[in-house]
Amino acid sequence: MLDPAELYRIEEDVPSLDGPVLLVVLDGFVDAGSAGGLAVDALVENKESRKVVEFDVDQLVDYRSRRPPLRFDTDHWAGYTPPRLDVVALTDSAEAPYLLLSGPEPDTQWERFAAAVAQIVEKLGVRLVITLHGIPMAVPHTRPIGVTAHATRRELTESHEAWFAEAEVPGSAAALMEFRLGEAGVDAMGFAVHVPHYLARAAYPQAARTLLDHAALASGLYLPTESLSRAAERTEAEIAEQVQNSDEVAQVVRALEKQYDMVASGRGERSGAGLGGQLPSADELAAEVERFLADQDDADGKGESCFPG
Repeated sequence: MLDPAELYRIEEDVPSLDGPVLLVVLDGFVDAGSAGGLAVDALVENKESRKVVEFDVDQLVDYRSRRPPLRFDTDHWAGYTPPRLDVVALTDSAEAPYLLLSGPEPDTQWERFAAAVAQIVEKLGVRLVITLHGIPMAVPHTRPIGVTAHATRRELTESHEAWFAEAEVPGSAAALMEFRLGEAGVDAMGFAVHVPHYLARAAYPQAARTLLDHAALASGLYLPTESLSRAAERTEAEIAEQVQNSDEVAQVVRALEKQYDMVASGRGERSGAGLGGQLPSADELAAEVERFLADQDDADGKGESCFPG
């Protein structure tokens, strides 16, 4: 492995930090409902951030797969927006400092990236690392939003009920980072919020608010969620209106409600088995939503559907 220290640069005038928490949200992996991205937007909104660490993205990003935008003006290239992967210092609602690592998930050198994060954690005295993202689930939007918690020590997640047993899932840079930090004895954990399948490709601020609520409880920080709460109210109203106008989607939601209630009452299996085929598959659900969207297609002139297209 190449030297991880050559993958990043720590700013010379690092602000005073006393055992800060490091929140990590990386683009490029699954983020249903844009939960992680919306959480980052809420954290930096109306807040002055200060760059602490800058990663050399030229070593980490596959430009051909991401195609960062260049601006063309008449007869020349007038601007370029490069990808950025930085650690910035922020303060919570009580002015307590914490750190945020956000930007593109590295396309290459995951092991080196994980080792670099471990060095940064040690150098900055980080006491806890928390990753955030959303995953699509066969759950209804009309029930409490669930979260899968994972950590390098069982004590960190003992207040959270497990939703899954053993499973093999596609890897991510954030997951490998957490695994390696655990091997090094660093406290790290993550929250994956459960987003209804039929809203997975739409912006779902309810999920982002849930992520920040859980991160706040785990870290002791007071993280801002006011803008997300306002956006969630608008989204709930839009979803309710659209479900009301589609018998197909309403049937899907009722089936998901039945499964959720059976699991919550202890009368069902978490996998959904034993429900006699009452719950549609993900493909069937997607087809029903697509038919619904085709029927809508902005015919009433009210703008875009909150369901994914």
